[in-house]
Formats: sequence, C-alpha cells, structure tokens
Amino acid sequence: MSTAPDPRSATPVRVIPDTALQPGDPTPGMSRRVAGHEQGMWTGTVDTEPGAVSGWHHHGEHETTLYVVSGRMRLESGPDGQDVVEAGPGDFIRVPAGAVHRESNPSGEPARAVIVRCGTGAPTINVDGPAGPTPP
Repeated sequence: MSTAPDPRSATPVRVIPDTALQPGDPTPGMSRRVAGHEQGMWTGTVDTEPGAVSGWHHHGEHETTLYVVSGRMRLESGPDGQDVVEAGPGDFIRVPAGAVHRESNPSGEPARAVIVRCGTGAPTINVDGPAGPTPP
C-alpha cells in the first residue's frame, strides 16, 4: 500500500448553488439548467411542466442517468417511439448514448430530475423523430 498522497487530493470539494446554474441546451417542452460541463461530465437539472411533451432528441455520445426528484417523467424511445417507461420520485432512468427519445410529464405537478451525462461532443441533438421499425 502506497503512503504517498494522491496529487488529486489537493483539489477541493466545492458547492454549486442553485442560483449558479445556467440555462442549458434547449429542447422544446423542457427547461434544462447546467451545474457543470467539464472533463467529459455534464451535470444539471431538467424541469417539465404538467402535461408538457418535449421534442425528440438524443444525447450523442453521452450516456445519461436521470434521478427523478418530483413529479412524473415518461420517456418514449425505440422504433416509432413505441418503448415507454415512466418514473416518479426516487426512481432513476437510464438513457443510452444515441437513443432518440422524448420526455413528457403526465402528472398534474411540475417534474424535476437531476441529470448526469458522461461522454464527449454535443450533449443534446434535437431531431425530427425516431426511426420506424426495421423491415422484416
């Protein structure tokens, strides 16, 4: 076991207050705020109003995990958007890199989720919609 201090130990822990979050990359129907985007990691929040449905998008080379803080989140993905998952407070949602999807809030209260993305390139790419089913 090494007794030498890890040089990274000199990097202090920091707080990013809610008031310091900046508007994030836009997708119609949702409001993202960025806490940080450095060294291959994007962190922030997303708020979706009751009944709102976002535009179709994907996160390029970023693997994404959402933690639902409040409200409900429904994500449609897969061929023609036929794969649907829904999550509520305390649930995590995993979105693979490149997965075209859209989010909605089927509840009567605002939804908020915390987002962590790891990868490179643009964190959000808006598209017209998902691909259709693969022909037989």
